[in-house]
Amino acid sequence: MPLDKQHTRLGFALSTRWGQTLEGNFPRYDGVVHVLPDGRHQVTLHMYTADVQIGDHTRYAQWARGSAFFDAEKWPEVVFVSYPYDSAVLKGGGQLEGELVIRGIRRPETLTVTPEPCARPGVDCDVVLSGEVRRSDYDMDGFRLALSDKVQFLLRARVQVPEREPKP
Repeated sequence: MPLDKQHTRLGFALSTRWGQTLEGNFPRYDGVVHVLPDGRHQVTLHMYTADVQIGDHTRYAQWARGSAFFDAEKWPEVVFVSYPYDSAVLKGGGQLEGELVIRGIRRPETLTVTPEPCARPGVDCDVVLSGEVRRSDYDMDGFRLALSDKVQFLLRARVQVPEREPKP
């Protein structure tokens, strides 16, 4: 099932050493949730770095796309592939583990799933995931004096549910 691009938002936040928070997002991405033969699910996300935005700050966005951060020219996407998970984690909350690739560096990372009260999380309401990574783990060492090493990811996602064909 592909992600619903009308409702899904993939973002991140950086803190400056002066207490300012810079909020960024990936306006262009591809994502799909696979239902595996054993009934578990697996999500794959491709977030395109050449399109990263940081609020209304054109200069910050250009910096984020540049060689000191995502290096979009050399590394055009950030990829997250979850390990197989039981869909119950979407309703009850918990951990979603997987592998994150930034700048060609693959590392295991964990996202926290916020419990959702609706009947079908990801369809009737957003699935909200958050996680924190260290820039230095991915060779994103530019502007160390100005930015914290931590990057907070925040994802709000829904899937596209296929239209049911009317019964004859």
